[in-house]
Formats: sequence, structure tokens, C-alpha cells
Amino acid sequence: MTPDQMRDASLLDLFRLEAEAQKQVLDTGLLILERDPGNAGQLEACMRAAHSLKGAARIVGLDNGVQVAHAMEDLLVAAQEGLLRLLPDHIDALLQGSDLLLRIGQAQQDDGVQARVESLTARLQMLLGNAVPALRTQPDNSTLLPQQSAEPRQPEAAGAQPAEMPGEERNSRVLRVSAERFDHLIDLSGKSLVEFQRTKPLNESLHRLKRQQESARRTLETLREHLLGTDLDATAQALFTESRNLLLECQQQLQAHQELFDDFVWYGGQRTQQLYDLALASRMRPFADVLTGQTRMLRDLGRSLGKQVRLEIEGENTQVDRDVLERLEAPLTHLLRNAVDHGIEPPALRARKGKAEEGVVQLRARHHAGMLVLEVADDGAGIDLERVGQAVIKRRFATAEQVEQMTEEELLAFLFLPGFSMSQQVTEVSGRGVGLDVVQHEIRRMRGNVRLLQSPDQGCLFHLELPLTLSVVRALVVSIGGEAYAFPLAQIERMLRLPRSAIVQLEGRQHFWLENEHVGLISAAQLLQCSEKQGDDDSIPIVLIRDREQYHGLAVEAFLGEFTLVLMPLDARLGKVRDVAAGALLHDGTPVLILDVDDLLNSVGKLLGDGHLERVDHAGNVRQAVSKRVLVVDDSLTVRELERKLLLSRGYQVAVAVDGMDGWNALRAEPFDLLITDIDMPRMDGIELVTQVRQDPRLRSLPVMVVSYKDREEDRRRGLEAGADYYLAKASFHDEALLDAVQTLIGEARE
Repeated sequence: MTPDQMRDASLLDLFRLEAEAQKQVLDTGLLILERDPGNAGQLEACMRAAHSLKGAARIVGLDNGVQVAHAMEDLLVAAQEGLLRLLPDHIDALLQGSDLLLRIGQAQQDDGVQARVESLTARLQMLLGNAVPALRTQPDNSTLLPQQSAEPRQPEAAGAQPAEMPGEERNSRVLRVSAERFDHLIDLSGKSLVEFQRTKPLNESLHRLKRQQESARRTLETLREHLLGTDLDATAQALFTESRNLLLECQQQLQAHQELFDDFVWYGGQRTQQLYDLALASRMRPFADVLTGQTRMLRDLGRSLGKQVRLEIEGENTQVDRDVLERLEAPLTHLLRNAVDHGIEPPALRARKGKAEEGVVQLRARHHAGMLVLEVADDGAGIDLERVGQAVIKRRFATAEQVEQMTEEELLAFLFLPGFSMSQQVTEVSGRGVGLDVVQHEIRRMRGNVRLLQSPDQGCLFHLELPLTLSVVRALVVSIGGEAYAFPLAQIERMLRLPRSAIVQLEGRQHFWLENEHVGLISAAQLLQCSEKQGDDDSIPIVLIRDREQYHGLAVEAFLGEFTLVLMPLDARLGKVRDVAAGALLHDGTPVLILDVDDLLNSVGKLLGDGHLERVDHAGNVRQAVSKRVLVVDDSLTVRELERKLLLSRGYQVAVAVDGMDGWNALRAEPFDLLITDIDMPRMDGIELVTQVRQDPRLRSLPVMVVSYKDREEDRRRGLEAGADYYLAKASFHDEALLDAVQTLIGEARE
């Protein structure tokens, strides 16, 4: 059969699969051999992998694959027989051969591949040199089956091939199922689990019915005893006896059915939980699956930068959801490359510092409190905070005075901003401003968080916390507007109860003190645009969320508990629902919306920018219950007093100012719902005051009314163009006109 006839699609697919598997064996073994060239087990494993690929390539008809694998096999056999010692240059060439064989297996045939094959083969032969001339004349045994060797070899020691699976998994049958069907299976098993929980309240209802029947029986027996001494006709006696017998029969039937239903609830609950746990466990893969190629990547990157780097891994067998692993690969790769490029110093510099010339990057994975905890640490130079500060000033993120007052945590937070890079020049590795912001964005998309710790000349530590699976989420369920909402636990800082007396007013906003830091207080109901339920408790439940270095306290109505929720994506036809990530059902079937905390932070930013926050009041729950406040600015005592008394008579709170400057100071010191101002005033006239208000981000949305003697059209237009919402001429002024205008702008004094 000719090579062309051998190029069957199924055979090529098999060769590709074998190339992928054997490449993993080669890469793992070669990296070990670079540190331990005499490791006989790894030499044997790598030689077998190359030999298998040579035989498989010959069967499929890939001559260039045979050529590369044969040259690799020669070099490895020479090392096995002690004719040469593997050096980094040998490892480089063998790793390139592993990459090239995979590319050939993926049917990427072009002139570039053939040129690389010839170049690499020549390099391998040159490295081999004259060490084993006998190999040139040995018969070619590559026509043997892929798993056969040219001569019998001794069985390998246990653990010689690190890629080999444990015996239990190796002997189990493997069934290939599409990811879509598998996700659908998990979705159905999760919904079955939640739906089955609804049998519990039904079971409780049946128990209540059973107790009620027993109570009815006792009442009937009491009635019978009471009627024993009275005369009853035969009909009444028969009806009484029949009723008693029917009740006893109902009790017996209910008892029998109740016992059966109790068993059904118990065993059914166990089975649905086991089904869901098994389906979920089937998605779980060892953390080592995301590490394929990372050791090789760090080794190659270190050599390209002239650095010696070793990757140490702990927790390779930590189980993680498949989807989390797939989405974790990119940010993890970025952090590892960052550690080599920015963290680990060149060998000469490390030696001058008294460190080992070889830098160490540690990657640790473990489970903690139902979360996946990852730590990426290096023993490099750490972060130069002075350089960070200079970069912050250069990019005009802050002034030099502000940078001097920043803490280390605040400075490090700038490293996560988009476009912020500490690299002095653009290279293939870094310097393009695509940095830690991408890592943080992807981690937050997975409902996780990332923190950076560093110590000068001791290295950096990135601490990542992520959910073990994206199918379920551990969440804090709260009540907002009488409805259930859930905050993913990984995305909130803490929960607390705040005494109403602890609320303070600061710069027009409500705050509270937490560990010597003031935290802004925001109504969660206003944020989600839902009606508020009044509460009489002396404390307010608070959910604390964090936006970089700034905290926000969201006031909710009640904490309903901590639950494990099965995610139910919203209907695609709804598009992206603001502030909401997904839906779920509580154990009793109550629907709950899972909040998107990143989206919530954006909404908080917009609300703060508008400057129209509702107060979390001391007396009510979170909705403002006090009268609306109006500031009257006029240099005429008579006009001020007239307007003040009119507004007070309608229930508004009123403050007064004698001119524009006095009014401007009052607006910046206290919150108001409406500004009423004259135009002609000393120090600052009304037009200037309105202009200042409209230019201030915090006051921009404040309603403004101008009340002036000037009644010309150009005066009216001038006031409205400055930003006034309403213009009222004093010439036509009367009580109801002012009050109607105020009500039009801000509504009743109390709502």
C-alpha cells in the first residue's frame, strides 16, 4: 500500500492523539532529565515515546515524522548507554523535536515544516556527533508496531512515566460524551435536586394533617363521653358511630401512606443528591490538567531571558471543575510569565544579593472553605514601590503629594488598572500594557478575587480564590424590597449588622466607621430600583463589597442565610440584565436572583456620580422618611422669609443663604433636594451659582429654580441656559405659583 493510500483520515486522527499523549511524556521526562541527566526511568520513558512515534509515523506515511523521531531516538539511546551526558542544548533540541512531531501530527504540512525538520535533524545529528557510530549501521526496526521496541527491555520501575494514570483509572472504561450533553445532564440533575427539596414542606404538611386528625379524634371521643348520659335517637347514634369509624379509617390510611412517603422522601433525597454529586464530580478534573506545558513554558522563557527558573508545584491532584480549569489557563499563564519576566532576577544579580542563581516560582493549589485557593509566588526582587509611584504620577492617575500619602496596598492596586505596565520597553513578553487587569477581570468573571502581596527583595505572592465549579455557587441570600437576592460569597468582603446610631454624615453622604476606615453607605433597594420594606430593628444588615481599594456598604432588609445554589442562566432573549448574573431556586422552591457584583460596582459608581443618593435613615429602614430640604438663596430679607414660611407651611425643611457665595458653601456642606435662587446678588450672582452647581459632579442633578424680578425673555433664557430647571418672575409671584413649581420639581414634602 502506498503512502498516499495510507493517509486515511482515521489513521491521521489516531496519530494526532498519540502525538499529543507522547508529547506530554516527552516534555515531562525531558524537563526532569535536564536536572537529573542520569535518571534511567525517564530516559527509558522518553526513548519509548520517540520510538512509538517513529513507528506510528511510518505506518501513517509521515516520512518527516519518522525522520525527526529517529534522530531523537538516536540521541536518547546514546544517553541511555552512557555515551553522552544530556546538556541543556540537547534538551532544547529534543523539546523542539517534540513540538515538531505534534505539528506534523496536526497535518500542518508546508514548506516551513519541512525546512524545520531538516534543520532540526541536522542539529540532532551534530549534537550526537561521533558518540555512537554503530547506531548508523543498526537495522531499522521502525516497521514494528508502535508499542514494540527493537529489543526487549527490562520493565520500568513504578512511577517512571509521570503521565501514566493510576491503575484504577487506567483500567476503567472511557466513554466520550459531548460537553453540551454533559452540561445538560448536570443541569437536569441540579434541577432534580432542587425540585425534590419541595417534597420536604409537603411531608411536613402531611405530618400536620396527621396531628390535626388525632386532635379531631380526641375531640370526638370527648364528645362521645359527654353524650353518654343523654338520650340520643337511633339515627344520631348511627351517624356518630359512622363518623368515628370513618375518622379512624382515615387515620389508619394516612398513617400507612405517611410511612411510605417518609421512606420515599428519605431515599429519594439520598438518590437525587448522589446523582447530582456524581454528575458534578464527573466534571471535576485534577488541577494538573491546567499545568500541561507550564513547566516547559517557564523553562523556555527563562532560557530566552538568560535566567535560571524552576517551577515547584503543590496540589496537582486538587479537583477543579472543567470549565474553571479552561478559563484559568490564560490568567495563570500570565502570572507565571510575569514572575519570570518581572520577578526573577538574572543569575549574576541574584548571586550578588546572596540568593541561589536559580530562581523558584511556586504554584500551590488547595481547597479551603469550599473554594479553590491558588497561590503564585516567586523569590525574586519584589515590586519597586517608588517606580510604581513614578509611573502613577507620569500617567496622571494621581499627584506627587497624593502618592506620598498612599499606603502600599493602594499603590499596588494601580498595577491592576488597564494599560498600566512597569516594563520599560515593549518585548515579546511584556510592555504593551496588557497586564494584571486582564487577570483580575477574568478571575472576577469566575466570581473569584485576586490579591497581591510583596516583600522587597523577597518576591511577590498572588493569592487567588475561585469557586470549585461554575455550576453551583455558595451565596449569601438577603432580602431586598421583599424579594430574595444572592451575593456570591467569594465576591463580598464581609457581612455585619450596623447600629443606626453608628451612621455618620460626611461630605453630603452617609458613612460608618469600620476598623478606623469610613465606608460609604448605600441603599441596596435604590441600587436595584425596587421598593423598600420598612423595618423596626435597631440595626441595619450590611453587605460589604469592595471596588479595588474602596469599600461600599450595601444596606439590605434581612439576611436569609447561606446557601449552595444551582445556577440557572437567564433566558438569552432578555439580554444582559443589569446587576444580575443568573437565577436559582432555594430549597423550598423560592426563586432568587444571583447578583453580578462587578455590575453592581458600576451601578454604585454611576449613582455616586449622579449625586442623588437616598438616605439610609436612623428612624426608618433604608428609605428616607424626613421632609425634603430646600435651600433659598436671596439677598432680600423679605423675600427670603416669605419663601421660607411658604415652604415650611407645606412641610418642607428650609435653609437660607444671604448671597450666592453663602449659598455655594451651604450646598457643598449639606445635602438638599432643591435650590431656589435670585439672580442679582453680591459676591456671586445667581447665574454664576447655577453654573457652579451644573459643573459639580455631585450637584449636577440637583433641581434648580430661579426667582427674579427680571421678567424679560432674554433674562429668562439666560437663566435657563445656565442650567436652571424653572424660572419664576417675582412680578407675577404669588403663594400657589411658588408651591406648585416646587411640587412639580421635587414632589410632595414627604413621600
